[in-house]
Amino acid sequence: MLFDVVLQSFDVFLENPFLFGVAIIAVTVGIILGALPGVSSTMALAILLPLTFGMEPEVAIMLLLMVLVSSVFGGSISAILLNIPGTPGAIVTQFDGYPMAQQGKAGLALGHALLASTVGGILGVFALMLIAPLIAQSAMNFRSPEFTLLAVFGLVLLAYAGNGAMLAGLMSGAIGLIFGMVGFDTVTGVARFDFGTSILQNGIHIIPVTIGIFGITEVLSTFAASRSGPLPSVPPIGRLLPPLAELRRVWPSWLRGSTIGTFIGAIPAAGSAIAVAVAYALEQRFSRGGNSRFGNGEPRGVAAPEAANSALTGGATIPMITLGIPGDSMSAILIGALIIHGLQPGPMMFTDNPEIIGAIYGSILLAVLLTFAVGMVCLRGIVQVMKLPTHIMMVLITLLCMVGAFAIRNSISDLLMMLVLGAMGYLMTLLRIPVAPLVFGLILGPLMEENLRRSLIISRGSWTVFLERPVSLTICALIVFVVASTFFSHRNQK
Repeated sequence: MLFDVVLQSFDVFLENPFLFGVAIIAVTVGIILGALPGVSSTMALAILLPLTFGMEPEVAIMLLLMVLVSSVFGGSISAILLNIPGTPGAIVTQFDGYPMAQQGKAGLALGHALLASTVGGILGVFALMLIAPLIAQSAMNFRSPEFTLLAVFGLVLLAYAGNGAMLAGLMSGAIGLIFGMVGFDTVTGVARFDFGTSILQNGIHIIPVTIGIFGITEVLSTFAASRSGPLPSVPPIGRLLPPLAELRRVWPSWLRGSTIGTFIGAIPAAGSAIAVAVAYALEQRFSRGGNSRFGNGEPRGVAAPEAANSALTGGATIPMITLGIPGDSMSAILIGALIIHGLQPGPMMFTDNPEIIGAIYGSILLAVLLTFAVGMVCLRGIVQVMKLPTHIMMVLITLLCMVGAFAIRNSISDLLMMLVLGAMGYLMTLLRIPVAPLVFGLILGPLMEENLRRSLIISRGSWTVFLERPVSLTICALIVFVVASTFFSHRNQK
């Protein structure tokens, strides 16, 4: 049954050559955006999301996943060639990828990254297909108290997402919660936090927030970083496919990295940075030749992090589609895309919209295969795009962000909101306050508030409703454990 739904999602592309061509273009665009320094996978999704408004939900989520999967590999291109990671997940790839490029093995380093990304992506989506239905089936028994505590658990975890102190993450998440409360109350219909203006009565739309926080903020950061000096020159690309003897030595790294990426991706807030760091450290632990090889052009130092980074996409999708909790900033934007198209991520989507689940499975798998094909054929041409001046590319991205924010509701207020939040996000980065928890709070806040109020109405104001069922009691225990362990960890560090 599951594979039949996946095959149906493939038929959408195979029966429509035009759509299949659009998928190839989306993969190519994703690789290019991921390869450009300063344009992360999250930013690529944020600026391209408005282009999907007029599409069918299945097609929209397919194209966004195509861009996401391909941009994850694209981030390794600039990490290897320029020693500048295009995405956060490529931070570790540069440790051995850039030394390989300096040794005249840039093509081989890119080949290792492409092969590892392909294997990791395939294993990640198969894990998604096997694990997600089981979690969704268990979540069918959830009631309002469980969903309330689940949202709180997600906020507690996601408050620590990104770089920054625990207090800064909590503050950023609190700002997102406040943004989610702006507009008409869903229960009483009373306007709140609108400051008497009609602009805020309809609430703060998630798209201007994501475009501003992840798009304009990165543009401003890139402009500021470009003033420090020009980018290094792109080295020549030689042979892409590594020799068979080297692949025999590297393939265990693919499996270890894929397993780590899938597992860590399924944990909300863990993120790609943790997954690739753990994969790299594990390779050093299993290295027979000692750790001295790593950091000096070791292919396993490229293969393991890239496999983990690609498998993380499938892992992070698990909490997104089963529980409605974003696993990372990229899945947060995908949740926004589903909501915009009238779909609510969660266990009910498996029964109400199985075609969307099949589209997600099939899109990730097809995106992985197309990324490998496009990478092998067009990688040398894609590398040439990296030679474009940074200021020209950032201006084009800014224009695209402005058009996307305005096109949501044809409202100047959304455009102004995007610019204000972009400036706010840049200020937060200067203060080392993570911006990702703000978006998570905006998504999870309304879910938490609605279910909290429903739970208290049913229990007639008794807070013991959250401790009466075993599942809710377990989630409460997990929340206390995470908060306590984090507090004592920071205390010990001090």
